[in-house]
Amino acid sequence: MQPSAFDTLSEPVRRWIWQRKWPSLRDVQEKAIPVILAGGDVVISARTAAGKTEAAFLPLLTRYGEHAGSADGFAILYVSPLKALINDQHRRLESLCEGSGVLLHKWHGDVSADAKTRARKRPSGVVLITPESLEALLVRRGGEVAQMFSRLDAVVIDELHAFIGTERGMQLQSILNRIEVATARDRIDRIGLSATLGDMSLAAEALRPGKGASVTIVEGKDEGNGVRLQIRGYLLDGTAPATADDSDPPGKPAEPFEQSTVPAALASDLFRLLRGQSNLLFAGSRANVEVYADMLRSMCDGASFPNEFFPHHGNLARAMREEVEARLRDDPRPTTAVATTTLELGIDIGEVETIAQIGPGFSVASLRQRLGRSGRRAGKPATLRMFVIEPPIGKGRHPIDRLRLDLVQSIAMVECLRGGWCEPPLPAGLHLSTLVHQVMALIVQTGGASPTVAWKLLCERGPFRAVDRTLFAELLRCMATPENQLLEQSPEGLLMIGSTGETITESHEFYAVFASEREYRIIHDARTLGTYPLSSPVARGETIIFAGRRWQVIEIDDRARVIMVKPTQAGKPPHFNGKGAAIHDHVVATMRAVLASDEAYPYLDPVANRLLDEARSSFLDLQLDRRSIIAHGEGVLIFPWVGTRKLQTLTLALLAREFKASHFGHAIELQECEAGKAMETLQDIAGSPAPDGEDLAARLAQPALAKFDNFLSDHLMTLVTMAERISAKDLPIIAANAVGNHTTNEVA
Repeated sequence: MQPSAFDTLSEPVRRWIWQRKWPSLRDVQEKAIPVILAGGDVVISARTAAGKTEAAFLPLLTRYGEHAGSADGFAILYVSPLKALINDQHRRLESLCEGSGVLLHKWHGDVSADAKTRARKRPSGVVLITPESLEALLVRRGGEVAQMFSRLDAVVIDELHAFIGTERGMQLQSILNRIEVATARDRIDRIGLSATLGDMSLAAEALRPGKGASVTIVEGKDEGNGVRLQIRGYLLDGTAPATADDSDPPGKPAEPFEQSTVPAALASDLFRLLRGQSNLLFAGSRANVEVYADMLRSMCDGASFPNEFFPHHGNLARAMREEVEARLRDDPRPTTAVATTTLELGIDIGEVETIAQIGPGFSVASLRQRLGRSGRRAGKPATLRMFVIEPPIGKGRHPIDRLRLDLVQSIAMVECLRGGWCEPPLPAGLHLSTLVHQVMALIVQTGGASPTVAWKLLCERGPFRAVDRTLFAELLRCMATPENQLLEQSPEGLLMIGSTGETITESHEFYAVFASEREYRIIHDARTLGTYPLSSPVARGETIIFAGRRWQVIEIDDRARVIMVKPTQAGKPPHFNGKGAAIHDHVVATMRAVLASDEAYPYLDPVANRLLDEARSSFLDLQLDRRSIIAHGEGVLIFPWVGTRKLQTLTLALLAREFKASHFGHAIELQECEAGKAMETLQDIAGSPAPDGEDLAARLAQPALAKFDNFLSDHLMTLVTMAERISAKDLPIIAANAVGNHTTNEVA
């Protein structure tokens, strides 16, 4: 008889499971254990809290068991996108590793140098690390890499979806390839974990570039306990909970936040529905997190209740974030964390009652990830409440406002979720900025490399497979120009670090491939509250909201980059830079289907139902059921009903034809243009060959987005823009679809 998955595990691992009193293994664990024991690359996908971490580590520790006492190299490398997730997983895996006689190490920027030195001198067991710390280890200790990882049995990549198609993902793939080359290994097993993967074949390819077909895919079927869902609608009424200034006499009505857009009914509902239990409230931007956390704390104060609402975002000090996480996980008191995406990933925060979200968000994958945070108790469904704010509609309102697109997008997201769809991973682009970084990292790690060796390692074998020899040579020449001086070449032909490159590679900021903004530290009574962008002007005496409270700036030390604050009663929300994510084509197509149908959605509250009825009436009044172009003011609006990237591409194509074009709210506005001319142009674009994209890319504003884009030549930057930021090859289809939305020859 075939042994059960449990029976194939080592005795120490089985004992640990007995001690946990698990009644059985989870579905994803039953499936993953025999696959991982057999060896090879594996992608494990299952809902949040389905036991993916144990699905990887139970068999890996079984594989490692007979060598557990050796100190000849790390055996298991766990890579996480977040330091907080590493801290959480360390706590989660500590007893399992201890029971198996395996050392467990944390390795990131907040871990002491002494702890890292001890681990480096006697490397063994499991090391939990971020991509940036792993890069620093290879660059600073290049001569020790072969010895440290000589016994490496497997790499576990947590939250795989967070890496796919990103600069950090390309960096991580390159680092893992460099480790395999340094240890003379053909391949080291890679195991990717994720709760949100729309296209498993793309995920497999991202795990092992060029060999995705060899990756085994394990999908857990634990469906959880169901979902309780509601979308609540609100009209923006211009009111918000009051704020007060220090100089105001008691009882004086306070002025609303200058940036606040919180309807009074929404404030009341949030307080009523969330108070008294533990929840996550995803507020969107960091500024919104501060506004909502402060607003709800003030409402607690006004009702003489202890505060239950605490902000959580990346600019807050680590200690403050960990206090909120620990309170959610270990404290019986009701706690609501008002968060950005920082609590979206797999940090253990225990059981929460409700997932609340302001607005539609940007992806179904994110919504699915968040939903997995609720409903973990046996027999108890997850609870999701979405709160959507729409502007009041009066005479002369913009057509886009009349369509209530935030509400419609929220419904579309939910319908996609109910249908089992989420965004597929992004395909890899050129990522030349990251390749610039990896060229310098490889040179520092090895002491120098020939152009041929560098290309073979990073491109032919590594993840930058879209870069051929000719393009790589162009990139190297660009890096070595007198203006850049990132590289130089020795008489023997080896690539060496140039003068500018030395300055960059010697900085501790080099190890991250993403650009990080320079920031002030905000300090109150010797305690660091967090960081504040230098790009956001702040003056002495000014009042700000930060860490969910209000502060007055009492001193600014620009040299030390420190802002000293004291508590106050007034404050304005902070401003943080940030960009919204792109919306997928499928979501936008679903939005149009929602507007065009008369289907009722039982999860809408009465206000949301009324707003949807208004949106559908406007959709018909504007004849968007049979037209894609409508007149507006002195120009027209085009509704192609495509995602953000394609919408931007069509906008650039219209700009290239000398139209005054801009895109916003899922539409393109053409100024000083007649509908007939717009239709004629769309038909011409649809009937023409796809452009090469260079002219379109040249028109894209601020193309230097990645960390080392500013070192790329205009030609290289154009190639990146064409490959990663526009869809020139799809332009005729995009235009044809817009034309095809017309069911008559009449143009509005």
